[in-house]
Amino acid sequence: MDTDTELTFRDLKLAPPLLKSLEELGYEQPTPIQAGAIPPLLLGRDLLGQAQTGTGKTAAFTLPLLQRLDMTDRSVQAIVLTPTRELALQVAEAVRSYGKHLGNGGVHVLPIYGGQPIHIQRNALQRGVHVVIGTPGRVRDHLERGTLSLKGVRFFGLDEADEMLKMGFIEDVEWILEHAPDDRQISLFSATMPAPIRRIADRHLRNAVDMKMPSRTLTVPGTEQFAISVGRHEKNDALERVLEAEDYEAVLVFAGTQRATAELAEHLQGRGYEAECIHGGMDQKAREAVVQRLKARKTQIVVATDVAARGLDVDHIGLVVNYDLPRHQEIYVHRIGRTGRAGRTGRAITFWQPRDRGMMRAIERFSGRPIEPMRIPGRAELVDRRRERFQDRLRAVTEEERAPFLNMMKEMHAEEGHDFADLAAAAARLAWGESPLYVAPEPEPQAQPQARARADSDDFVEIVIPVGSWNRVRPASIVGAITGEAGLPGTVVGRINILERVTFVAVPGEHVGTILAALKGKRIAGRVIYPRLA
Repeated sequence: MDTDTELTFRDLKLAPPLLKSLEELGYEQPTPIQAGAIPPLLLGRDLLGQAQTGTGKTAAFTLPLLQRLDMTDRSVQAIVLTPTRELALQVAEAVRSYGKHLGNGGVHVLPIYGGQPIHIQRNALQRGVHVVIGTPGRVRDHLERGTLSLKGVRFFGLDEADEMLKMGFIEDVEWILEHAPDDRQISLFSATMPAPIRRIADRHLRNAVDMKMPSRTLTVPGTEQFAISVGRHEKNDALERVLEAEDYEAVLVFAGTQRATAELAEHLQGRGYEAECIHGGMDQKAREAVVQRLKARKTQIVVATDVAARGLDVDHIGLVVNYDLPRHQEIYVHRIGRTGRAGRTGRAITFWQPRDRGMMRAIERFSGRPIEPMRIPGRAELVDRRRERFQDRLRAVTEEERAPFLNMMKEMHAEEGHDFADLAAAAARLAWGESPLYVAPEPEPQAQPQARARADSDDFVEIVIPVGSWNRVRPASIVGAITGEAGLPGTVVGRINILERVTFVAVPGEHVGTILAALKGKRIAGRVIYPRLA
């Protein structure tokens, strides 16, 4: 099907109730993944799709499954597996919206995931649902308990299969598919296609349509990408300047740890920003409340970890800031896919240090698009932006709002002879506040370090050291072990990412063999370690 023509959802042979829902939601034309996936899925074909966040893949596989439901049968007919409860809730909400005009009262959807009492889900299943959206572990739990049956399931959807692989759910996915009825249909979507996911597709999908979005769509086309070289102790100041200089309705800031999200959100609140955090250590109700406040525009900035941001679907996010670099380039693409949605333009700004240059080059290679160097906004630039916003506010005052003040100005002019321009300037001075209206521009740096770093040819690779925050390990301990045991200078050590049980360390590829051999069997934080390549 030619997706370059003025294709509509009606052309895809969707049922009138679905078309009505799409029209009410404001969906006019299908995205390329929807135009390519919906027709074969309506025909009952299996489908293997490689598509990124923000391409419209949820509608691509849920609209066909909705059209093929028997609305007179209240047993489970479709199961969609997702890696996180956030994504399960998002997909469930989408399915409910798309299917609200089906049958008598709309489609009945149930999201099931860990963290919610299982008896609540069991009772809902007993009342009858058409579609289950769930995490693999909880779906398997219900199947083994007998509270969920695969007998009537004819459609299986696997969303973000590569994330399920990373989170250790593939064994559960395999188990579920092995117990599926013979006459089932499967659609599998994944941003990347690692070997284990390909093996699942080969084993369980039959005569599948293989769709891969062009590499140019790995990142959202409406997202501009920039990078700022920032010293470790400059990041908070750099973030504040970026937030003040940029235009946005909502911002998503990514930090590397739960503690970092909480501390950064608290720091921004102390500077007067409407900021909140969201991370996996929060209970589900608290996380959902933050998302709802963001959607309702009651908060403007959310600082998040990668896992907590899964399934966060807010159209008016105009800016994504990578305060901390992700550990994998695929995660970077998922992050920036949170902006530039629904036909809007968006911006992604990444903070990095010279030791991160290997990861920055890997991200550029993976996304297929260059990341433009950018400097921290200077004081003069910030004042210019404040002045522009102030002028916009003045222009936005309506004639009705100005009227009583204009009368007051006329009285002062008539009684005291004040010039109207002088009076307007005095009023603007009071409204502007105490900060200066103009400042001298800061001198430009003689060279941009990020440009030099990007041109550097040294490739960094990551090694895994099996100690983490649980062992109270610190970056200094890692650097000390490498320099002391391998006899290398501390400058060779790149980015250090300490997780709960393991630590990822970036080191030059030319030294990786020496470092692994030198650290083998040595002690860090009181534990004998055997490091390996990531």
